[in-house]
Amino acid sequence: MTSQFHGKVALVTGAASGIGRASALAFAREGARVVVADIQVAGGEETAQMITSMGGEALFIKADISKAAEVEELIRQTVTHYGRLDFAHNNAAVEGIIAPTADYPEDDWDRTITTNLKGTWLCMKYEIRQMLQQGGGAIVNTASVVGLVGAPGLPAYCAAKGGVVQLTKAAAIEYAKAGIRINAVCPGSIYTPMLERLLAQPGVEASALATLPIGRIGTPEEVAGAVVWLCSAAASYVIGHLMVVDGGLVAQ
Repeated sequence: MTSQFHGKVALVTGAASGIGRASALAFAREGARVVVADIQVAGGEETAQMITSMGGEALFIKADISKAAEVEELIRQTVTHYGRLDFAHNNAAVEGIIAPTADYPEDDWDRTITTNLKGTWLCMKYEIRQMLQQGGGAIVNTASVVGLVGAPGLPAYCAAKGGVVQLTKAAAIEYAKAGIRINAVCPGSIYTPMLERLLAQPGVEASALATLPIGRIGTPEEVAGAVVWLCSAAASYVIGHLMVVDGGLVAQ
C-alpha cells in the first residue's frame, strides 16, 4: 500500500471481475477509498472484501449503468458515504453476441449499445456534475482497440466502443478548464471473463495470438496500471488521450 491517493475516492464500475477488479485493487494499493460497482453482487462483494483484506477501504454498491436512476443513486451513495468523488473508471460493459452485421439481432444490438455507450455516458453525466461541485477530478473510460479498428462479428461492440472513444474526446474538451481530466484506455486481448467467453469459440485464441506482436494475451493488471497512471498527478497534462494497451496490435 502507498499513499499517492491518500484521502481520495475512486469509483470503478464493472468491478466484480477482470479489468474492473484489477483497477479497484490498484486504486486501493495507492491509498484511495474505493467504491466497487457492478450488477454482479457476489463478485462485487468479493472485490470489496479483497480490498479490505489488504488493509484498504471499500464499499460495494449494486448498480446497472444502463439505468439513469441507478447511476444517479450510485453517485449519491458514493458522496454520502465518502464525501467526494475524485476518480472514476467507467469500465462496465457487455460483449454482445458474435454475428455478422446483416444477421445481428436487434435486441442484442440495443442491449450492447445501451450498456456500453449509453451506460458510459450516464456515468460521466453524474460523475462530472459531482466533480464540478468539487472543482475537479479525473475520469477514465474503458474503450477498446476495436473502437479504433474493426473486428468481424462484433459490430455492436465495435460501434459502442467507437462511440466511447468519441464521447471521451468531446467531454475531455468540454471540461478541461474545469479541472476534470477525461481519458480512455483501449485494451486489446486481455484475459478477462469476457475474453474467455470469446476464446471459447473454435480457433479464436490461435487467431488472436497470431495478431499480437508481443506474442501473448495481456493481464487485467496491465490495463489497471494505465488507468491509475491516467488518474495520477504524473498525467496532469494528459487530456482526451486514448491509451492503447494491446501488445502492439494497432501499431501494425
